[in-house]
Amino acid sequence: MQFPNYFADADANFDEADFVIFGIPYDKTSSFRKGSIKAPDDIRKASWNFETYNLRTDVDIKDLKVHDYGNLDVTKDNPSIMIKKVRGFTSKILEKNKFPIAIGGEHSVTSGIIQAYPKDIAVLILDAHMDFRNIYENEKYNHACVTKRISDHVSIKNIVVLGARSAEKEEYIDAKNQNLFYIDSFYIKKNGIKKAINEIESILKNKKIYLTLDIDAIDPSYAPGTGTPEPFGITPFDVIEIIDSFYSNLIGFDVVEVCPNYDNGEASIIAAKIIRNVIEKSSLVI
Repeated sequence: MQFPNYFADADANFDEADFVIFGIPYDKTSSFRKGSIKAPDDIRKASWNFETYNLRTDVDIKDLKVHDYGNLDVTKDNPSIMIKKVRGFTSKILEKNKFPIAIGGEHSVTSGIIQAYPKDIAVLILDAHMDFRNIYENEKYNHACVTKRISDHVSIKNIVVLGARSAEKEEYIDAKNQNLFYIDSFYIKKNGIKKAINEIESILKNKKIYLTLDIDAIDPSYAPGTGTPEPFGITPFDVIEIIDSFYSNLIGFDVVEVCPNYDNGEASIIAAKIIRNVIEKSSLVI
């Protein structure tokens, strides 16, 4: 069956929209599995699976003003040029007081998005990996460096990594020495997501929060189609609880690292549904 090439029900024009979706098809620095370049369009296709009304949130997305801009032209760019283009486009969205929702692409794209925001925001990163290397494979904008690059712009005291369960030893030591606050997935399994959320609230207080979801934060049994799958992750229900807890503070969102070639659509379906949940919950305060 042929579906429209935009995110389901995102048919408002740019000027009237409260939410602006845009794709960033980029995977130049992917280090294990490439293919996230295909994710924006695959997630859009998956979005047409759902009813417009969500019984859980009691929101009908067809009543909301959502625009899908399409994909940025970054596929062949080197990382620094890609970052510059992403920063520029995100700035245009923010200047119009709209809520950006980016569909990656690899996680490196988030660095460009964050650079468009004021430095005093908070960033909540859901990720299986610390991504705190200063440089990887001779590239500072590598996907394995995204948390480090975010900390170049946002104070590290306002960054939280949730779901991490993998890091290079030196990277881990550096993160600890710089007091990067993280909650690993084993802690969540033992103590529950609500306790983790309480700890995050105590760190970020009532700051405005940008939320970035690397799909590999979710256990690969749920979302196998990702670039660097890491067992023993969090669940999609954990992600929903995080959105429910912080939606009134959210000022932007992205989902990255979906690789459609490596599953039967599970990761794209989850990503599309989570995007819908972010829009639905955030609409309650916009």
